[in-house]
Amino acid sequence: MSASYAVEKISPRTKELLMQKLYSPALFERKASIHGTCVKLFTDSHEFKDMWEDNFEQMPDWIRPHARLFSVSRSVSRGKRMRVRYEPQSKTVIVEGCDYYGWIKSIALALVAEFLEDFTSEHRRYSVHGSFIDANGRGMAIIGPSGSGKTTLTYGLLLDKRCNFITDDWFFVRQADSSVLVYSSEKNSYIRGNLGADWPEYRERLKGLRKDSRERAVVDVRQLLGSGRIRSDSTLAITILLTRDKKLPPLQRLTTKEALAFMVKNDFCNPHQLMRTKAKLAKRKAFFSQFFSEAPVYLLNTIEKPQQSLKRLKKLLSQEV
Repeated sequence: MSASYAVEKISPRTKELLMQKLYSPALFERKASIHGTCVKLFTDSHEFKDMWEDNFEQMPDWIRPHARLFSVSRSVSRGKRMRVRYEPQSKTVIVEGCDYYGWIKSIALALVAEFLEDFTSEHRRYSVHGSFIDANGRGMAIIGPSGSGKTTLTYGLLLDKRCNFITDDWFFVRQADSSVLVYSSEKNSYIRGNLGADWPEYRERLKGLRKDSRERAVVDVRQLLGSGRIRSDSTLAITILLTRDKKLPPLQRLTTKEALAFMVKNDFCNPHQLMRTKAKLAKRKAFFSQFFSEAPVYLLNTIEKPQQSLKRLKKLLSQEV
């Protein structure tokens, strides 16, 4: 799910003027709790409202939002099909002309990432655009550029009943004294409806999904995997970075420096960053440098068939967890 939109930074004054033009009492208003952060959605799309409710935990209405996301199908701007503008002081994103819930969900998670990056606390939290599989309280992070096979391999691992689900798209991290604590981001997952093409075992369980225009749906992972295999937190034991490169071996272990260089080269494997500044780059490099130093890191080349890549992952998981 790569981003094909640009993010424009705007001033508080511009934000206020836009909100006056876009706001209407007819908009749906819903608050989500995302890792303790309250994100409020304003939208004129019934589909976005329904998927948002299925996707995220609800935040009580009396909690004031830490971030706001306006998404309206109409546009006050001419000549652009979709426009995304961000006002960082109030953590407000205004989206015009979006017809794809996947971007709305990812922008909401990006808002939480922004809030956590800018929030000062003795227990700093960070966000990672990647999946995480748990086994006995410790687990595997899988991070890669769009199209490298992250979702396919994540659900391949979950066919093994020893593996538990944390997240398939985005997780949050707290770095403790001697470990890296990992937390889930969503109540339910937004996945492609043809997952059964790679893993036939899921076909029956995915029948009857209400899909959107991109053939994706919000899926209750408890029904997909069983309620006993859903976890809200875990501890990092191993990190897998994914690539597709015919010049590289199928699998290699990386140093912290090599892993960080991979992330910087690939824009942190996250197309949904709201701000890319020198200060943000420094923060992200500092975080991932520490993150990669806490557990073994491997680079998996997914040019092989998914079944072969899955075998390599299972072997690493057995060794480290």
